[in-house]
Amino acid sequence: MIVGDLLGLTDLRIEVGWATPELLAREVTGVTSTDLQDPARYLRPGELVLTGLVWWRPDDLVADPAAAARAAGRFATALRSAEVAGLLAGEGTHGAVPAELAEACRTHGIPLLSVPAGTSFRAVTDRVYLRLWGDLQLRSEGTAAVPATVRRELLGLLHTGAEPSAVLARAVADLGLPDCSLLTTAGRTLGSSASARSMGVPTPRALPVGPQGASPFDGWLLQPHAEPATGAVAVLHGLAELLGPLAVRARSTATAQRQGAARVLDLIRAGATGAGPDGELAEALTACGLPTGAPSPSAPAALTPVVVRIPGSPAAWSPAALAEALHRTDAPFVVAADASAAGTAVGVTTAPTAAVTAALRTALPRLRSALSARQAAPAVVHAGVGPSTAANAGALRSALVQAEYALASADPSDGLGSSAGLGSLATLLRGIPAEVQTAYRERLLAPLVEHDRVNSVSLLDTLDVFLSLDASWSRTARALHIHVNTVHYRVGRIEELTGRSLSGLEDRLDLRAALLCGRTERSGA
Repeated sequence: MIVGDLLGLTDLRIEVGWATPELLAREVTGVTSTDLQDPARYLRPGELVLTGLVWWRPDDLVADPAAAARAAGRFATALRSAEVAGLLAGEGTHGAVPAELAEACRTHGIPLLSVPAGTSFRAVTDRVYLRLWGDLQLRSEGTAAVPATVRRELLGLLHTGAEPSAVLARAVADLGLPDCSLLTTAGRTLGSSASARSMGVPTPRALPVGPQGASPFDGWLLQPHAEPATGAVAVLHGLAELLGPLAVRARSTATAQRQGAARVLDLIRAGATGAGPDGELAEALTACGLPTGAPSPSAPAALTPVVVRIPGSPAAWSPAALAEALHRTDAPFVVAADASAAGTAVGVTTAPTAAVTAALRTALPRLRSALSARQAAPAVVHAGVGPSTAANAGALRSALVQAEYALASADPSDGLGSSAGLGSLATLLRGIPAEVQTAYRERLLAPLVEHDRVNSVSLLDTLDVFLSLDASWSRTARALHIHVNTVHYRVGRIEELTGRSLSGLEDRLDLRAALLCGRTERSGA
């Protein structure tokens, strides 16, 4: 497919804004949507770029006309650096493509096409991939392992939006293949020709479908359920090739969604006022397909923030891991890398806290398995889930802080924390940085540690048992197998060395927290 082919799709009513015949002859490899002014890091060479021009703010440019040229130039420079095939600019937001953008495209040699307000970006995207699939068919006709008649039938199913399970079932029936499943590299089943879809982690027999992603989590695999016959191996490779553009389209859609999510996250962090329908946050949420405003019985617009961290990982890995987990809820969501914390991604979803927590509990072991296959270091993936809350900036900012604290206080046994689980002092303390815990423990308990270092009797153990048994003298004596008077003596020494009174609730809580800090450190939280 070349850029100029879009002009032949008369039902889309796409027109030339600026281009030369040579530029219209550029090969197209895919399409992605963006509303960022500098989207270069999300683009691949040869892609068509769709933009609704939300980043173009004419009201802000009136006072400084030169700023308009700079804004358009910045966008065009990003496209040129990414070596895109061309730009499709929507007229729905501003009524026309700005003249400054056309001039910037002329300067940087980028073919510019205009998309009228009545043409949806989804229609453009689908038609591009339809044409790419057609090109694939023509190139493979007569040489592919999949017979031409079956190939055309399967392509027809894909063009009409059939589910992967339906496509695989037809392929298995027509080609005599063993049952197959389409999986992500993290083990999530996208479709299967069999009735049972619990396939587990892919085996070495799985074939890659399309180019594998930048992270260990967003690649696609075609996995036969049984060892294929010798003659079926080539056919399976042909089927994997046929499904490749489907994987490319899914990854392109995910990239566009993460751009929108980045704007949502920035607005929440900045404290944008999005409670009303005209707020920037409400606009950004709507653009991502998420609800806005306060929840009500007729319009439950509750959102749940969630955070995932993969220490030391590239920026693209944690968003892909979080998206993989949230797909399991079957609820709308967006995810983005968190620029303020390396190796961290933030997501917002309409799924309730309990559903998100359950999805993560299932997904985390698979994510760690996929991560182990890519890197030599131990696979560490932690997650935190905040409370479901109203879709406005104040409530979401508070819920996001709780999600981040839940991540910091995640249970060491599974690396998963939830704001719903912050119900004890021990859990609360796990979210406090280890350095702060150590300083607090030393400040309160250093005299007892020094005493125990040179004495056979442990006052720390006595204090721990005494507080654990609600300061009961008799039960402490029985637990330690000593006389009650000995308990009184030891408690007196503890009070003398720490300067705290164990008859007062506040001092008891302070010392109990210091003991728990020691346990939190030892647990590795």
